[in-house]
Amino acid sequence: MARDAAGIERPEAVFDREAEWEALAAFVTDQRPGPALGLVTGRRRQGKTYLLQALTRATGAFFFGAHEGTERESLQRLAEAFADHTGSPRVPAWRNWDDAVDALLGSGGERPAPVVVDQFPDLVGQSPTLPSVVHRAFKRARHTPRTRLLLGGDSSLVTNRLFTDHSALRELAGMSITVEPFDFRQAAAFWDIDDPRLATLLHSVVGGTPAHRGFASGEGPTGIEDFDAWMCRTVLNPRTPLHWEATRLLNEEADQHDRPLCHSILRAVALGHVTPWAVTQHVSRPRTDVSHALRLLEDCGLLRGEPDAFHTAALRYRIAEPLLAFDHAVVAPRRSAPEQEDTGGTWERLASDFNGTAVPAAFAQLCRDWALRFASPDTFGAPVATAAHGALPRTENGPEHEAEVVVRGGGSHRPLLSVGQARWNEIMDIHHLDRLRHVLAVLASRGEDISRTKPACYGGAGFSPRLHAAQDRGEVLLVDLDRLYRGE
Repeated sequence: MARDAAGIERPEAVFDREAEWEALAAFVTDQRPGPALGLVTGRRRQGKTYLLQALTRATGAFFFGAHEGTERESLQRLAEAFADHTGSPRVPAWRNWDDAVDALLGSGGERPAPVVVDQFPDLVGQSPTLPSVVHRAFKRARHTPRTRLLLGGDSSLVTNRLFTDHSALRELAGMSITVEPFDFRQAAAFWDIDDPRLATLLHSVVGGTPAHRGFASGEGPTGIEDFDAWMCRTVLNPRTPLHWEATRLLNEEADQHDRPLCHSILRAVALGHVTPWAVTQHVSRPRTDVSHALRLLEDCGLLRGEPDAFHTAALRYRIAEPLLAFDHAVVAPRRSAPEQEDTGGTWERLASDFNGTAVPAAFAQLCRDWALRFASPDTFGAPVATAAHGALPRTENGPEHEAEVVVRGGGSHRPLLSVGQARWNEIMDIHHLDRLRHVLAVLASRGEDISRTKPACYGGAGFSPRLHAAQDRGEVLLVDLDRLYRGE
């Protein structure tokens, strides 16, 4: 299989996305005979369309962005765009999608020719048989020109059904990529933030979604001393798109489903009610209704259910989009306040909830992401397979024991490599290590092998001299903000 992507350079305007660009470039320059299908998806606002448009400009490809409308309107728009791209004086008179797809697949030549159809699920909404049309066209065009058809779609319920492993399109696809939000290090660079503490605060609000910078008029806080003022002039300012983005995002995804219930569920999770039972109890709705809404939010990519590190059969939910978590934990209780009074006064009342709830939760997830993605194998003594929250059930007359960052290795035995606590606003001391030692003792009493387990403290405010001394003796691993953003 010959691949040559050397002639397609990633434009400077495309920030990062090196892996995605490399995969796309390799796909559209693949020299194998016959057509090929690629699928590109991603949650809204992550830059999927921007990336596909950049690829189009770099390769001279045909690009068509679908919109809601009737089948006849979409066919006509596609025909006009295709005629304009090819320089034809006549617009094709396609009778149906079979004609259109055959024409697109036949537009290549001896060299690979990219063809991009973005928002493909919108076309399927108008023409439900379109996936079958594409499938049949590929079967007919097995040995025709080297057209490289890329279909793009947001991570919606329709897209998930179209692009999953069991769909007809997925069986045809030679490439499938998902454009994810930036990780916390990429996000800091994207916002031009060098201060790890400021980067963490910002990530606790806007996460790694690229579009949020545009919704904030392209500006980020100029320094840690500007953060409060930046919150007032952007997130809490009803005149900025970022202020309304959390509500708009959920309304777009939930569509005709029970939006009030979805909001209530996100509010419950944002406040720490993270198990299915706890969510159901908090929202006071029938379990079947809650289960359906939870599945919907997971399918939309807004909520993630992850196994507990100590009990894999127990599920814990977290909100995948930090802006939604921030909105439901901090802003929702005082939704009307920014419209009725000055944002400075509102932020004074919201800041305690932000620092006490939203930032600690975001910081703990950032620590888990660091352990999974950035820590070297030497840090934990082996490559990391999972990093998750762990909770031991409350014993009789005893407290519940939790660890925010539980790291396990791979393989069938999934060795316990580390058990850690994450604290954002308090200087961590020796009593935090004592708690971790107690957790390890409880785990050992239940049959867990802790011979390779390192206690770890993740601190946003630093560590006491006694804890530093314990690290010098090899008793604990300390991870501060600088190491999270710059170290392994």
